[in-house]
Order: sequence, then structure tokens, then C-alpha cells
Amino acid sequence: MKDILLVDGYNIIGDWPEFKSLREKHLDQARDLLIEKMAEYQAFKGWEVKIIFDAHMVPGLGKNYNNHLVEIIYTRENETADERIEKLVRELKNVETRVHVATSDYAEQRIIFGSGGLRKSARELRLEMEAVERNITDELKNHQKPRKMTNFTLTKEMAEIFDKWRRGDG
Repeated sequence: MKDILLVDGYNIIGDWPEFKSLREKHLDQARDLLIEKMAEYQAFKGWEVKIIFDAHMVPGLGKNYNNHLVEIIYTRENETADERIEKLVRELKNVETRVHVATSDYAEQRIIFGSGGLRKSARELRLEMEAVERNITDELKNHQKPRKMTNFTLTKEMAEIFDKWRRGDG
């Protein structure tokens, strides 16, 4: 079963505490940070992630592009993120694909659920993201620990002999 996560970009930016102060002065940086976080989420969970942004916040757009392998979608002029998300749910949802939608817009959640999509609030996504970040940190720590290859220790002389054999000198 394939999982796709559609993220209402500005809804999440408006909800998560780490974005609230940033969005007032540097909306572009808040968008970039969300994209980076969702790339980590995608890589860890193995889900396809698409972030949808309303075009009215970025005039003249209405395009798709990939950043960190996450698909970024800016709506067309006069199209809301909600409308695009609803359309995507209808297009992507099938027997082999589960479509999850991250938004805290209650009306949008009801429409998504009625279309066969799965709802995920901004808070739920944030908690999942925190768990993903902890898991990534733990995995990095585990990979950085030197691994003991055997249960017995070699004398310095034996280690040198084995090293010569390995290089073909002995």
C-alpha cells in the first residue's frame, strides 16, 4: 500500500510554534524550513509528500516543483490550497493508495474525510515530526558508535600479523 501525505503549507506554518515568529518577517524561510522538515519526514517514513501553498501569498506562481524530493505545489491564481488538495485527493485516492491530508482547517478535514482521504491535524503532524526527528537522531548515534567485531581482544602482535595478511604482505 502506498501512502501520500498532502500538506496544507500555510496552515501548518500558521499552527506550528517554530514557524509563528519566523513567518511574520521571513515567510520564505518558514516555507523552506517546512519543506526541509517534510523531506526528513518523507525519507524516514517512506511516504510521498506534497506541500500545497496558496498562490495569493506568492503572486505570479501556479506551478509545481521538487525540492529535497518533496513536491511543492503553488495553486493557480483564484484557486485555494483547499481546492487543490480536494482535487488531489480525488485524483490520487484508490485501492492501492492511502491519501493523508495534514491541515487544522476543520471544514477541510470533513471534506477530505468525505472524499476518502485520511485526516491529520497540524498538531498530529508536529508530534509525528518530533518522533521522526528523535528517531533520526537515535539512528545517527547508533551508526556513529564503534562496533566491536569480536568478543576477544587481539594482542598488538596478532593485529599486526592479521594486518599484513590483509594487505598481502605476510
